[in-house]
Amino acid sequence: MNKTLKFRIVDIFYLFLIIAPLVAGMVIKVLTEPAAEGIKIAGANIFFTIPFFIQDIVITESQINSWLIIITILGICLYLTHGLKTVPGLKRQHLAEMAVEKVDALVLENMGEMFMGFSPFIAGIMILSALSSLSCLVGMYSPTSDINVTAGWAILVFILITHYKLKGGFGNYLKSFAEPVVILTPMNIISEIATPVSMAFRHYGNVLSGAVISALLGSFLGGLTKKLPGILGQIPFLRAGIPAVLSLYFDIFSGCMQAFIFAMLTMLYVSGGFPGEAYEKRMKRKIERAKKRAEAKARAAADKV
Repeated sequence: MNKTLKFRIVDIFYLFLIIAPLVAGMVIKVLTEPAAEGIKIAGANIFFTIPFFIQDIVITESQINSWLIIITILGICLYLTHGLKTVPGLKRQHLAEMAVEKVDALVLENMGEMFMGFSPFIAGIMILSALSSLSCLVGMYSPTSDINVTAGWAILVFILITHYKLKGGFGNYLKSFAEPVVILTPMNIISEIATPVSMAFRHYGNVLSGAVISALLGSFLGGLTKKLPGILGQIPFLRAGIPAVLSLYFDIFSGCMQAFIFAMLTMLYVSGGFPGEAYEKRMKRKIERAKKRAEAKARAAADKV
């Protein structure tokens, strides 16, 4: 088996890894979606429940679709990075390098050079969010239409925000709640808690509202078509045009925009909450203490000699 054939076989496998999860999601949707007449606007289907001593673990359509999309993303990454060379010889490598450069530039502009390590995380957030929203185009239930999914992402981001705020010391973190004046402490605490809540509901609300509006409009246009005289009432041409145009905004533009906004808020909250001056002072004190300990050990060793 020559190298070219091996390369093509691996390529085919990666393409299968991209497409198969989406096909599986569509098949699961068809097999598990109960028949219904008219409009049906409901949450994610519950597949089964795993008993647990604290609380039963519910496995829903959102979780399954999220994992299927993650596998698709894995396939995309493997395909784009397959056959990388120092001098790019494939178009996919140019595409991969361009994506990395764009994300690096975005992180550098909004977070600064110190946070360049966040580039993979920000890229992961954007592509996972975008594909989760766009999955509805192939008939899957969009995970971003589930508040539990977006809330999980927001909690993860909130942990990162708090982690970097604590870089300046726990005392400095508590002190920040009393700034600029002590009387605003309750408002600052509420603002801190509101950060993950607003991030979760903003993403979830925009995606869900678009899906609801599209469903209602499609049903309305379908009913309007049936009232037309003669053969015109038998051809659902109104449902084939206007909903498709609206889908360009609600499903594609809005979904990608919400992914970008979520990533932007993550960058701004993390970098904005980082206490740079307090962190530098803390590091200087640590270095000074380390030097004093080293000098003390050196003197103790010299005294023994």
